[in-house]
Amino acid sequence: MDLYSGYINNLIEELSALPGIGTKSAQRLAFYLINQPKESVERLASAMTEAKAQVRYCSECFTLTDRDKCPICANENRDHRTIMVVENSRDLAAYEKTGKYNGVYHVLHGAISPMLGIGPGDIRLKELIERLQHDVDEVIIATNSSLEGETTAMYISKLIKPSGIKVSRIASGVPVGGDLENIDEMTLLRALEGRVEL
Repeated sequence: MDLYSGYINNLIEELSALPGIGTKSAQRLAFYLINQPKESVERLASAMTEAKAQVRYCSECFTLTDRDKCPICANENRDHRTIMVVENSRDLAAYEKTGKYNGVYHVLHGAISPMLGIGPGDIRLKELIERLQHDVDEVIIATNSSLEGETTAMYISKLIKPSGIKVSRIASGVPVGGDLENIDEMTLLRALEGRVEL
């Protein structure tokens, strides 16, 4: 039985398709939006469509940006000889919140997972290897400490080691099975400072 009209049901259905939003949260959001001034809702809709149209991958590190190079890669004061490899842009943002890392990043957009059919060719590994043809002193592997993250870290380490570039892994302090985006800045900082060479 439909409790609401088609438009409200449609809005609730679209909102509940978002990650982490269940039916009750979708209903709350739908009613909130319906009760907002028209201009407010139009600004939100415009922000979403403009972001979808303008946001792309950084040509260097592959994080999300609306420019050719993201602000981190474009910053000449950053240490471009140290590259931290992360699984996604949310992990990059988590490390940036510490304010203590001055290198650059490489975003893989995933991790190797044979169970899910994700191999090395399905993430941005080829682009990482291309970046290593330039002056690079160290690659810090900061993938999640899940089975997939560890598999990816070992694969990257084996790929890079023969080149003579230092390869390190973030230290413990990050709980096994935990996602970097959900960890506080101090824990992330300790993990970064206590990294070990692979």
